[in-house]
Amino acid sequence: MPTVPGLRSPYAKVGRLVYFGRMLDKIRLHAQGKLPEDYLANLGDGKPGVFDTRCCTFLGVSFAEIRQRTLAGGSDEDVLEWVEQKGIRRSDDDCLVWNSFLMKRGWHDPAANTETLKRRIREGGLDGKGIETFFDYIDCDEGRDPLSTKAWESAY
Repeated sequence: MPTVPGLRSPYAKVGRLVYFGRMLDKIRLHAQGKLPEDYLANLGDGKPGVFDTRCCTFLGVSFAEIRQRTLAGGSDEDVLEWVEQKGIRRSDDDCLVWNSFLMKRGWHDPAANTETLKRRIREGGLDGKGIETFFDYIDCDEGRDPLSTKAWESAY
């Protein structure tokens, strides 16, 4: 997929969390009609295994509520603070486990996840890039190089 202006890496953190900012970017881009159609299947919650679903479950707030609050305005940090007040305020340890889990998704996971990652790498023409996780795949697929920058190091 091409680079999507305004859509950040899943490794980028808001507060203590990876991925959350990317979900907010997807919400805003979708509302502006700028989120490519290929991304729509993974937008929102209620879809098992989708990062948006996992994020909403982890935070204890529905995607619809996060979407409404995000589109009402404010910074990413404002939205996160609202989410933590409304849902589940996670401990630093919870966030460390969350970040580690998401950043390693696809790497030595159950066969279904590992096979899905391998298929996406093949279909995207990204064989030989050293991709081991879905975060790496997303970044490479969108034109970023998480391997040379070691993006995961800044996420801890």
